[in-house]
Amino acid sequence: MLDPYLNPERLAKAEISQAESVGHNCSDMSERLEKLPKDNLTDRQIAEAESIYNEALALATPTEYPYCEPSTLTDIRKESPQSEQPCGHSLSEQALRDRILGGWLGRAAGCLLGKPVEGWSRQRICNALEGVASYPLDDYFPEIPPDEGAGFHGMPKAWTRGNITRAPRDDDTDYTILGLHVLQTRGPAFTTEDVGNAWLELLPYRKTYTAERVAYRNLVNGLRPPETATHLNPYREWIGAQIRADAFGYASPGLPELAAEMAFRDASLSHVANGIYGEMWVAAMIAGAFITDDVEQVIEIGLGEIPHNCRLAEAVRRTVDWCTEETDWEKVRDKIDADYGSLHGVHTINNACLVTLGLMKAEGDFGRGICISVMGGWDTDCNGATAGSVLGVMLGADNLPSKWVAPLNDTLESAIFGFASNSMADLADRTLAVSRKITA
Repeated sequence: MLDPYLNPERLAKAEISQAESVGHNCSDMSERLEKLPKDNLTDRQIAEAESIYNEALALATPTEYPYCEPSTLTDIRKESPQSEQPCGHSLSEQALRDRILGGWLGRAAGCLLGKPVEGWSRQRICNALEGVASYPLDDYFPEIPPDEGAGFHGMPKAWTRGNITRAPRDDDTDYTILGLHVLQTRGPAFTTEDVGNAWLELLPYRKTYTAERVAYRNLVNGLRPPETATHLNPYREWIGAQIRADAFGYASPGLPELAAEMAFRDASLSHVANGIYGEMWVAAMIAGAFITDDVEQVIEIGLGEIPHNCRLAEAVRRTVDWCTEETDWEKVRDKIDADYGSLHGVHTINNACLVTLGLMKAEGDFGRGICISVMGGWDTDCNGATAGSVLGVMLGADNLPSKWVAPLNDTLESAIFGFASNSMADLADRTLAVSRKITA
């Protein structure tokens, strides 16, 4: 069976979306692509899809493009505020471990919360929850009855309220485990090539998606970074790198610049520009969450590590402003949709807005933060996981409500070779040991 990520029609559609996201009008290409069948293309139709892909790829950044979005660390730092950044922390070892464990638990809980409705629209989530008298969400998802007419065959019972016994495997937590492994085996000076080698050795190919699947294939075919991030990769600014940030933040408490640098080295294997910035922003936020419980300051710490004049930074700042102006999170969600709803549902920028929304409207309540991020729709497990990770570090494991962490039974499953079932307490201990070496 042909890998769906090699489907020329799919590649062309995604590359058109990428071109439109920077301001190109690709309606003619879209119309030509729409005329092609979705499956069983003839050789002539494959050639037409490939031609459309190449046309979209060849479009240069518009001359009137108002943003500055480099993809090298040197240039990113030239364009980043990096003003008055914190350096180090004053936590005791016991408190530090509690914060690290809070991050692992928070990420696992937020991921599992969003997992049953991954890819659903905000309205579909709302309708489903209202149908079982559970809107707004304040706990794990209840079982949602199947709707065969709508093509919904039900969700795995083990992901639902009252039936959870562990945190099941998900790519949003696979990469956290893999990031920790890279830090343990290669140290904080690891290279992008080290990350690629870890993927090839420990990460199953078919447990990767979008940009990661493309980068993996490029590695196998002998390409090296940064070409692994650009060759046949229309997903290069999607959310895949942003979900890989957390281990670098956990291991760098109070050191956002270092966390962001490590995140850059990881992200540049598969992403460019805003795709890279998403991972740097999250890693720096997590590092900052060890030293302040001011959510807006944490978000600013993250923004300090990415270009000030990039689309991601602009979108996050606008979301922060909307959250300050509006008391109703749903009104903020309306504004996000109006301005960023045209982006693909797994793009970095629109989903970062939902993470920001959840953090800003959490009001110190872990469950409220992850529920708002998930109820917003789009990439729900990614957004719940990232919001949960930041809030988990900020609050610490001891302050996370039992209803969110007790059902996980200290167990996180993964597809990473050699790490099928993991104790989150053990993951926290291993992360703490890495952190000691980094911050010594």
